Amino acid sequence: MLTSLHIKNYALIDELNVTFNNGLTIITGETGAGKSILLGGLSLVLGKRADLSQVKSAGEKCIIEAVFDIASYDLESLFKTLDLDYDVQTIIRREILPSGKSRAFINDTPVTLESLVALSSFLIDIHSQHQTQQLTQDDYQFKVIDALAENKSNLEVFSKQLVVFKTLQKSLEGLKLSKAELIKEYDYNLFLSKELNEIKLEKINLEDLESQYEELNNVEIIGEKLSSTKELLSSEGVGTIDQLNSAKQELSKISSFGKPYETLKERIISVGIELDDILIEIDNLEENLSTDPQELDRINSQLQIVNNLFQKHSVSEIEDLIGIKNDLQSKINNTESLDQSILDKEQDILKASEKLNQIALKIHKNRKKVIPVFVSKLEAVLLDLGMPNAKFKVQLEPTDHFVKNGKDSLQFLFMANKGSSFNELKKSASGGELSRIMLAIKSILAEYIQLPSIMFDEIDTGVSGEISNKMGEIMKQMSGKMQVFTITHLPQIAAKGNSHFKVFKTDVDNITHTQLKKLNEEERVIEIAQMLGGLTITDSAREHAKQLLN
Repeated sequence: MLTSLHIKNYALIDELNVTFNNGLTIITGETGAGKSILLGGLSLVLGKRADLSQVKSAGEKCIIEAVFDIASYDLESLFKTLDLDYDVQTIIRREILPSGKSRAFINDTPVTLESLVALSSFLIDIHSQHQTQQLTQDDYQFKVIDALAENKSNLEVFSKQLVVFKTLQKSLEGLKLSKAELIKEYDYNLFLSKELNEIKLEKINLEDLESQYEELNNVEIIGEKLSSTKELLSSEGVGTIDQLNSAKQELSKISSFGKPYETLKERIISVGIELDDILIEIDNLEENLSTDPQELDRINSQLQIVNNLFQKHSVSEIEDLIGIKNDLQSKINNTESLDQSILDKEQDILKASEKLNQIALKIHKNRKKVIPVFVSKLEAVLLDLGMPNAKFKVQLEPTDHFVKNGKDSLQFLFMANKGSSFNELKKSASGGELSRIMLAIKSILAEYIQLPSIMFDEIDTGVSGEISNKMGEIMKQMSGKMQVFTITHLPQIAAKGNSHFKVFKTDVDNITHTQLKKLNEEERVIEIAQMLGGLTITDSAREHAKQLLN
């Protein structure tokens, strides 16, 4: 419930501080006194867009602060979702700065307007002529029926399962899209993979292959050079080995004359041994040297294939080709396994659909069960509100597809007069009729769920006499379970309130100010008497006012 309201520097209000109680609160005042200003300030707290033109003094900050007792509203989870500290005495503040910027706070924590609107919708409901259009909207009609059907827990389960169902559907769409894309590339990937598999990349040592190619391709030159080298080393008399032996003999003659000469001789001997080994190696190479045109062609062909693959795939290493081959095989495997994945996902969707259908059926049965009760209650209240011929019909039809709250379509049909036919509510009910229907529905809802505080803005427009008295009775009954405000011009309704506030204007130094005052018992008598008979209060008007109050 709204426990207090503070408004500063807003429209015609300098500063206003007011506290409210539970029950039925009446707000009266002459036309133009500023009741709409009060509603406008409250609307800002609830998340309405701020406008610098609403600020009374442009050089000062406009502040509107409302305190709510939310102990009975079960909003802890919402506060957690909004990342706010929960407090049963919750303070909402809006500020409009001289620059035109606005700020919003919940329990002194800065919040966005989205967060403010998300919370405020659970705190107070300002009912105006415009809001009656909600009656014609599917969401509101479902909200009414589901409240009576006690479908809250079923709807929560359905909502969670619907998220699972839609996630699976989205995943299936992704798989099918992937399959369509992969199929386009499948044949080409298969060709590339086959090409890379045929060459046995893991067994290729490119360095060895190139070395073998060079040897086979230059076998004649290699043989010629080996032969000439051997000749240089081993020619009789002039070969390197004979020359080296002569040098060794010469050094042997002086090796006993000192260590340096002995060392030179040993080094010559070592060189001779190495040359002997070289000659043996040359002999072995010559012996094994052979021409093999077929092997040369094979190696050349293999190198050509590898180089072509390097060029085709824009790489330069065998390891890169192996990586590409593995990627291609993975794509091929994915394409070939997608059918099974799609089949599995379709089975998951079928199971999720079955669960949704079971929950939707429960929701449907609960709705169907309470519709006659709702229609009966509604027509009974409308009878009291001066609509004796009003008839309602609620059409509930199962559909083939899931929506956010089940698997039904819902339509409120209305017939205002005898002899007419049922038609959609928005086409068959006038504005005044819609207001009374909304009042009737909210009075019924108050029996089933904890409604937020509600403020009726001149809902009694166009009614009088006994009907207005019934309206007041209904609002009085509602106030036993919730906080109810009503802005009214009718004394019959004003007299029903637990508390009564008057909005009025004063002129100070040629400046008009709007003020709000809580009336005492005597002031209430005067106010209601004036509502009955005008500014000049007669004894009969005063007595009538007392009778209404008592």
